[in-house]
Amino acid sequence: MGVFVFLPLVLPLTAWPIARLAEQHLHPRTATRLLTAVAAVMATCSTVCLGLAMVVGTAQLPGNPLPDGWSDPEVRAAVPYDEIVGKAAIPALCAVLVACARTLWRHARVRRHAHRALTGLPGTGVAVLPDALPYAYALPGGRRDRVVVTTGLLDHLEPAERRALFAHERAHLAERHHRFLLAVQLAARANPFLRPLRTAVSYTAERWADEAAAQAVGSRRTVAHAIGKAALMSRGAPVATLAGFAAPGPVPRRVAALLRPAPVVRRWPSLFTSVGLAAWCAAAGTAVSAMSSANSAVTMVLILHAATPL
Repeated sequence: MGVFVFLPLVLPLTAWPIARLAEQHLHPRTATRLLTAVAAVMATCSTVCLGLAMVVGTAQLPGNPLPDGWSDPEVRAAVPYDEIVGKAAIPALCAVLVACARTLWRHARVRRHAHRALTGLPGTGVAVLPDALPYAYALPGGRRDRVVVTTGLLDHLEPAERRALFAHERAHLAERHHRFLLAVQLAARANPFLRPLRTAVSYTAERWADEAAAQAVGSRRTVAHAIGKAALMSRGAPVATLAGFAAPGPVPRRVAALLRPAPVVRRWPSLFTSVGLAAWCAAAGTAVSAMSSANSAVTMVLILHAATPL
């Protein structure tokens, strides 16, 4: 495997430029899908390579349940600096698995509690909670997707702004934005170098819903006013993987974007632009990461197969 086993751990650095430029130059829908795909692939590849290094490290431990042949010098030579890297990969992979499990558990718990809080309310697509605290969010799953909003927020919005709020949250549900948000949350847990992509997707998913709401109500300024007003009083969604009307931000950037003309939809930016160059750099980094992890996995399987006594 050689150094190829290390590449997927650091190649997420190639996606940092597109994480920032995509927010500014790509349509929010394109940016969300691109950044989520890059983050998911790179996180998977880095986790696979951590697992391969962990096998080498575990085979060196006394009393391990692995075949004795897996601790042969030929197997250990597959990973550079096997004594250090192999043993360090054990706690690293355990930390990744625990962090991802906690994220999934927290996400499921919050959704479960949110659905439970709606017990007894009419089974409509909009659930209005008699709560003075102003917030709104899109709640997927359960028997049906629902928009949750409190009277504390609705009382401070004009009728047109309320329509913008509901259009925004329905866009989150229709486009399944919670899946994008959860995917980048898990990716950032798997590899800390992917955190800029998580931050970027949190913003572009909200911008995607902003643009959908502006198209639905026919007024970009109305949506901007509604977001700005809600941001002054709202506490946002209860968890990062549930999309909220006024969070995350920064809200001033979202408002400023809505006060400008609608972004142009482009499937892939030109190479001769800064965002295009960054996108191709991230795509190349993703491809190299996938090939490196695949090469390392196949090589390790062949080495372990040869080292395993029949």
